[in-house]
Amino acid sequence: MVRDAEASTTIKLLHLLCLSTSWLVGCSLWLSPPAGFVMSSHLPRCTFSFIQLKLFPYYFHISSACAFFSLALFTMHHPSELLSNEQQTQLVLFVCVAASVLNTQWFRRVTSDTVAAMHLMELTHSLGPATHQSCQQLPASNPTYKQLSQELTFYHALSSLCNFCCIVCNGLNLYYLAAALPAL
Repeated sequence: MVRDAEASTTIKLLHLLCLSTSWLVGCSLWLSPPAGFVMSSHLPRCTFSFIQLKLFPYYFHISSACAFFSLALFTMHHPSELLSNEQQTQLVLFVCVAASVLNTQWFRRVTSDTVAAMHLMELTHSLGPATHQSCQQLPASNPTYKQLSQELTFYHALSSLCNFCCIVCNGLNLYYLAAALPAL
């Protein structure tokens, strides 16, 4: 009997560790909204794009892994036939896993390819380390660049929507876990 309690505590600890990694390491709350807005408004677009290309794959993989392990640990600890209505709401973690995997496997690749194509086009127009302002003139003179810029904006918005979805799902999960704690 003591062994079951220890396993249960271990599973709970792992579940909380995954959620806290996803939130506190900055994957959901820091890297996406504030850091992205600050970098995009204060760094040259080429520098910002380079940072995104290098940093975001790690972010998406960590978020996907944390979402998957949170869901796996929750389902291990709560067999589906024994779930109460309140516990069934925790299955929003499926949505979090789906959004994270979509971001990791599809949106990251599409945005990376689009940014690389835009960078090549900027180099051909001698805008190498150009600032955001000077790059804004290129879409007016080049319809292909304008289309790439619109695609990047569209896919970046979809990726941000997936990130927001994960933040909401993890927030609901944290709320449920906090409500289920008997005491601090």
